[in-house]
Amino acid sequence: MKLSEFKFDLPESLIAKYPTERGESRLMVVDRKTKQIEHKMFADILNYFDDGDVMVINNTKVFPARLYGNKEKTGAKIEVFLLRELNREMKLWDVLVDPARKIRVGNKLYFGDSDLVAEVIDNTTSRGRTIRFLFDGSHEEFMKAIDELGETPLPREIKRRTEEADRDRYQTVFAEHVGAVAAPTAGLHFTKAMMKRMEIKGVHFAPVTLHVGLGTFRQVDVEDLTKHKTDSENYRITDDAARIVNDALDNNKRVCAIGTTSLKAVESSVSANSRLKPVEGWTDKFIFPPYEFKIANALLTNFHLPESILIMMTSAFGGYDLVMKAYESAIKEKYRFFSYGDAMLII
Repeated sequence: MKLSEFKFDLPESLIAKYPTERGESRLMVVDRKTKQIEHKMFADILNYFDDGDVMVINNTKVFPARLYGNKEKTGAKIEVFLLRELNREMKLWDVLVDPARKIRVGNKLYFGDSDLVAEVIDNTTSRGRTIRFLFDGSHEEFMKAIDELGETPLPREIKRRTEEADRDRYQTVFAEHVGAVAAPTAGLHFTKAMMKRMEIKGVHFAPVTLHVGLGTFRQVDVEDLTKHKTDSENYRITDDAARIVNDALDNNKRVCAIGTTSLKAVESSVSANSRLKPVEGWTDKFIFPPYEFKIANALLTNFHLPESILIMMTSAFGGYDLVMKAYESAIKEKYRFFSYGDAMLII
């Protein structure tokens, strides 16, 4: 398929700047068999799952990845967006800098009144740099400094300043393993009480970990989608999670990926007999139509931006024509889009 097939007019007013209370967003339900589109509330999701069904959740935890430093000598303010740790011992990180034209190899950056200093040691892309943090202390102390100095990495499309409330709200209630620079946003809708009600009903949760990186949001700049390469993201599927999912598949139960990141994780580790395999590693899987899904048979996801790889994955799952029809309906019905927006359940 072509990039231009995922272009549509999205009024900027529909990109949610703030979230609703957890569990109180709207829910569009799209049935692939009947082609029916229903408009519900998120609490209604309980009605679509039963005893033995499984929800695959991404338990990655967002860290405050956006830092602001000052360049030595000139004092120029530089944004440093931490992408991933390259070497823990040497405190090497892959980052994006802005404005990039001011940052060269050898430059040093100072962060507030703290002891944290960084030196640029390599150029990776036009905005990408490898930096080494100069910090005396343990990894725990270093991450504590990042936590204190950093800002919640809200995507730029949410056109407002980050607020203190975002620290909690841009994090799922089941977040556990630190490493994401963006939240697995379909998971933001869940409350602990709602998950407890599902467990009482017999629904199982299978936690996987995929540390969401910038590759999830990187702009696609080629018309031929087969030529797009995504950045690798670190992921882990435990023996327990694989067993929970495979038991459900063996018993013809519903396996719902909570978010495109969970979907990407499970579809990146499939055995020869179409079952989920435990794994720990990296995935650069890019899913777009047509694609045959082996593990998940339901998907909960937010409403995505035009030409994003996330709408491509959603279209691969729900069927291009049906998903585009659903998006047309979402715009008409003024659903809230993007990270803090409403949800769509595809069954």
